[in-house]
Amino acid sequence: MRILITGGAGYIGTELTYELAKLDNVEEIVIYDNFSRANYNLFIGKDKLPTKKIRFVDGELLDSRKLRKNLENIDVVYHLAARVITPFADQNPHLFEQINHWGTAELVYAVEKREIKKFIYMSSVSVYGSGNEEVDVDSPVNPKTFYGISKMRGEEHVKRLFQKQPTFIIRCGNVYGYSKSMRFDAVINRFMFDANFKNKITVNGNGNQYRSFIHIKKVTSALTNILHSDIKSNKFDLVDKTINVNDIVEVLHEIYPDLEMLFVNQHLSLKNLKVKSNPTMNQLITVDNFSLKEELQEFKKEFSF
Repeated sequence: MRILITGGAGYIGTELTYELAKLDNVEEIVIYDNFSRANYNLFIGKDKLPTKKIRFVDGELLDSRKLRKNLENIDVVYHLAARVITPFADQNPHLFEQINHWGTAELVYAVEKREIKKFIYMSSVSVYGSGNEEVDVDSPVNPKTFYGISKMRGEEHVKRLFQKQPTFIIRCGNVYGYSKSMRFDAVINRFMFDANFKNKITVNGNGNQYRSFIHIKKVTSALTNILHSDIKSNKFDLVDKTINVNDIVEVLHEIYPDLEMLFVNQHLSLKNLKVKSNPTMNQLITVDNFSLKEELQEFKKEFSF
């Protein structure tokens, strides 16, 4: 089996590459990435990847010729590449449209001309927008940001593949947890860094805003196991915990008893986004289940000092 991962050098892509490389029936993994986040960590470190299985391509989603060339003989595509920001930030609309919308469209056009066995698109719960009620895949989408809009438009292109081959739209929650390619703009990861090295975290608003989260190991587990699953083409939510920011702060205070907390604009109530966990995705998660405190205690051990 030959696999291509767009955005393979990123946060999720790095961990997914390591897991897929363990599978005996995976012959080749093509990492298709343009280093837009200047993240080279997949390429360094003591944990060696099997050299014969891994091939790197420095490529853009909008480079049609290169994309089509590297899709030759590919069996499975994981489309992780995206311009990504925190859920409710709103800037650079042109970049979101170019990469998340039209970049996805370009990939779908290329895949339609190939005999791909499975296509997995990493979307985002940001397509739901915000609200006080829990949402799921049957809820209407109502994105509030340029990022959310671009991911929704990407989904519209991917849906064309539903009738062609097994295709999965995965609306992922806010990912956290240690990886050597981790993002520190994600709220829990940023809190952990600041708590460990600055002994102070900054909370925007009153902290009562809810978000839906999932640990990186659970994301990787679901994406790996979908490879051999017989589930039908559809869209799915991939979330684990829906908690408010103050709950996270409380856990951090238990881990770092002397932690200082600075609230900015404490009088403001920020937007909520509550997403139900999906039973189908839950069945694909085969790693052990831990509490948030246990997960963050393990995270703490990964810091160098």
